[in-house]
Amino acid sequence: MILRVFGLSGVVTVAALVAAFLYGGWEGAVVCLILGILEISLSFDNAVINATVLERMSVFWQRMFLTVGVLIAVFGMRVLFPLVIVWATAGLNPKEALDLALNPPPDGAETFADGSPSYETLLTDAHPQIAALGGMFLLMLFLNFVFSQDRLHWMRHVERPLARMGLLPNISVMVALAALLTTASLMPSDQRATVLIAGIVGLLLYLVINGLTSLFESGDALDDADDENPADPTAAGRRPKPVQVAGKAAFFLFLYLEMLDASFSFDGVIGAFAITSDPILIALGLGFIGAMFVRSITIYLVRAGTLSEYRYLENGAHWAIGALATILLVSLHVEVSELVTGLVGVCFIGAAVISSIRANRTEARSAAPATPAGRA
Repeated sequence: MILRVFGLSGVVTVAALVAAFLYGGWEGAVVCLILGILEISLSFDNAVINATVLERMSVFWQRMFLTVGVLIAVFGMRVLFPLVIVWATAGLNPKEALDLALNPPPDGAETFADGSPSYETLLTDAHPQIAALGGMFLLMLFLNFVFSQDRLHWMRHVERPLARMGLLPNISVMVALAALLTTASLMPSDQRATVLIAGIVGLLLYLVINGLTSLFESGDALDDADDENPADPTAAGRRPKPVQVAGKAAFFLFLYLEMLDASFSFDGVIGAFAITSDPILIALGLGFIGAMFVRSITIYLVRAGTLSEYRYLENGAHWAIGALATILLVSLHVEVSELVTGLVGVCFIGAAVISSIRANRTEARSAAPATPAGRA
């Protein structure tokens, strides 16, 4: 199964490295490989969350995610998305933004000889809007999870009180808005409105997409309930499994996944400029290598049943997302290293895996029959 799931990503990786070598020699190939590793390390928690959503989608929409979704992730989020940001925030038309990306200043300078800013500088200047939008979207995802009652508790001394707080209606929105107002109040006066508007847009995007998905999922659940025999004794006491949905509900789940990918990808794009400002190498490393492997990891988690085997993996991924959302909002005031961003997510997921293994072993020992006294 590993070869079947990761085979295409391996082929794409080799092709991307060959293209990077032909484009920039050995240095280009090494930079491309580093960028791919950077994207995978920053987006592993994204793969876990993707897997939790993907297992709720029908086979058709899973295939759509693997084909159309990959194209959107590779070209849309890692190539076109930064160009659109520069085009929208700098007042350039698409052709000017593309020319600026393909023709950076010599020696990696931030400005050209005439004083005009480079593509990297313009993209970095758009950081407040993107960090506020992406941070609020991810923060809402995290808050809705930790305030939910219908889930396993990992860090019980923290998660159980949060679940009780979730009984208060709309607490996720209240906490998110409080975080946004606090963040915006600390910004320079000329950037407060920008951050507030971008943050509210991120909040609304989450509420709209998540709300429409829940609406159509409930409709599908009611239709399925009409077809079931309520007196079926085998249904009693069974642990509920994710119900696969199709149609409109699956379509909005698809949009939800793409929004998640956009929120995660910008952090990797900004981090890539610390390594190179060449958009071709960034596209090859982040898009063709990184994004393809994140997709493969997502599919492996679903097909191997990893989410069921490691019971707290979903919790760890959501805490990693909460940490990333916090980092995005903090980065509006303090520069945060990509190394910190990647390590925080890895630490949460690693701790969740270890806790899951320990819980499985404890459960197995409890279920094992006791050895009769006096028997070897």
